[in-house]
Amino acid sequence: MIPIQNSTEGVTFAVKVHPRAKKDAISAEISDALKVSLTAPPVDGKANEACIEFLAKVLKVPRSSVTIASGQRNRRKVIRVMGLSAEEVRKRLGESGNIYIQTRQT
Repeated sequence: MIPIQNSTEGVTFAVKVHPRAKKDAISAEISDALKVSLTAPPVDGKANEACIEFLAKVLKVPRSSVTIASGQRNRRKVIRVMGLSAEEVRKRLGESGNIYIQTRQT
């Protein structure tokens, strides 16, 4: 199960980005993170931008609501989503691929 934390600054969860994939997708669970496959290369922040855009689309929120809280230069990132509860994020991620997610309150 993927932990999702509620905080005053938004909901956060971990992802592991796999750049230069064949298609954009949430492809698996890895330990306590979602594996997010992206077609973008890990050059000049393109994979980070693609990650934000992809997750905003999956979660059905404006792009400005999704940020990378940590891990800008790493494949492992913490994503922050504003405007949704942890339960709503879990529901929307689950709709995109039956991902099992655990919700935590911080």
